[in-house]
Amino acid sequence: MRVDNSYDVVVVGGGIAGLTSTAYLSKNGYNTLLLEKASKLGGLVNSFDYKGFTYDGGIRAFENSGIVFPMLKQLGINIDFVKNPVSIGIEDKFVKLINSDSLEDYHYLLNEKFPEDVEGISNIINEIKKVMKYMDVLYGLDNPLFVNYMEDKEYIFKTLLPWLFKYQINIRKVKKLNEPINEYLSRFTKNKALIDMITQHFFKNTPTFFALSYFGLYLDYSYPIGGTGVLVKKIADFIKDKDGKIETKTQVVEVDVKKKEVTTSDGRKFRYKKLIWCADMTTLYSSIIVDDLNNIKEQKNIIQSNEGCDSLLTIFMSVNLDSDYFAKITGCHSFYTPNKIGLRNVKNTEYEKILNDKQLNDSEKKSSLKNWVADYLSLTTYEISIPSIRDISLSPIGQTGLIISTLFDYKLIKYIFDIGWYEEFKAFVEDKIIGVLKDSIFPELSDNILDIQCSTPLTLEKLTGNLGGAITGWAFLNKKLPAETRFPQIAQSIKTPIPDVFQAGQWTFSPSGMPVSILTGKLASDAVMDDLKKGK
Repeated sequence: MRVDNSYDVVVVGGGIAGLTSTAYLSKNGYNTLLLEKASKLGGLVNSFDYKGFTYDGGIRAFENSGIVFPMLKQLGINIDFVKNPVSIGIEDKFVKLINSDSLEDYHYLLNEKFPEDVEGISNIINEIKKVMKYMDVLYGLDNPLFVNYMEDKEYIFKTLLPWLFKYQINIRKVKKLNEPINEYLSRFTKNKALIDMITQHFFKNTPTFFALSYFGLYLDYSYPIGGTGVLVKKIADFIKDKDGKIETKTQVVEVDVKKKEVTTSDGRKFRYKKLIWCADMTTLYSSIIVDDLNNIKEQKNIIQSNEGCDSLLTIFMSVNLDSDYFAKITGCHSFYTPNKIGLRNVKNTEYEKILNDKQLNDSEKKSSLKNWVADYLSLTTYEISIPSIRDISLSPIGQTGLIISTLFDYKLIKYIFDIGWYEEFKAFVEDKIIGVLKDSIFPELSDNILDIQCSTPLTLEKLTGNLGGAITGWAFLNKKLPAETRFPQIAQSIKTPIPDVFQAGQWTFSPSGMPVSILTGKLASDAVMDDLKKGK
């Protein structure tokens, strides 16, 4: 077969990391091709229109983290943002996190719900405050990678160097907070329900710093006018303006390391000097046709022994109620737990026992799983996002689009699909979630529903290509992870054992997220440009 084109750099994966890498490479004059297997760019950063409503299909809002806004400024991309205050609710009470003082409101909320454990709550709040101070230092300055500081000597000596000194001190403190959050909080309270209220919307075994840091990150959230997909469109337009090339509906199926060539599912071949892989890491190592290097085989084995982090079950709902109805209750973006009992009483191990019980037939398993799911949905924590409260144009006048999500296990939904219960299950889930919210905070909800759609971990796996529909990084297992995960060594996370191949995005760093995806995308592009300049 003929080679269609040769490029300085081929970037595989059109999520935010791939877009970032391609943008910087194109900006600096490198002949760059971005390949994305889906019909749309963005991955877990996307918006879609449905019957007059705009929904965010992935991330619900952006945390700046000293990265997002500086990146846009450095590239000269203009996007209008509004603040995105986050609320936390338990049963019938909500508190809105507007500034650091709002943490006291959260403190009062926990005291009200758990009056028997006031001392433990006070100690936990102090731990959150401590982490927030670390956050003020770590993200208190625009990330130097996105600032042209070499042109300003005064900035280097008066701002950057003092910050770097504080950063080194605080990052050492952060490294000590790597214990799983539930285990860490058990030092301060034996109340398992209280711990659940604080932690159950985080991934399983989330490290303490990552979990507690979110109370600071919530204050840093912003929302782009037009929906989260505006960011993707703006970066894609920037790439095209800089003569970068983007091809969607183009899946890479082979990577020939010796020829430095990728082959797509339609038989086309593209040569590269450097390759940046921003798609699912498992796909990369299953696509390599020359893997006689021992370190590549070793990396394959590490990947196969790990699994993706948690996934989401989401319902997208349009209702015949004005957004003011919801704004008064939850605000634009909230994390809501309908019952303070906590999820300790509905463990994943229980449904796993049902799946593994050989004495039960599929019908009996289905009945048992239905009861388990019903209990789970009545106790879990929901992320509720309402785009039109931030931007009134995203819903028809007098109506509202709701995005309601909760963490959900891929293995369970895969079993449900395999036994043919998938469509019935989605309808069951929709009814159950509507009932939970009607009986708690939205009493007028069920009588005003116009339309409803359900997305599962299988939906996310299909749309993003992420193994198991994972929404961020690798699962927190007691195993060697496939990439560098220590934040001070994040520059190492872009390296692979494959010659001339770098990696970036959700699958190179755990925990991850949009700012880290942008950061690794920039690090990868910088490393590639450095190598090409040196003739490596």
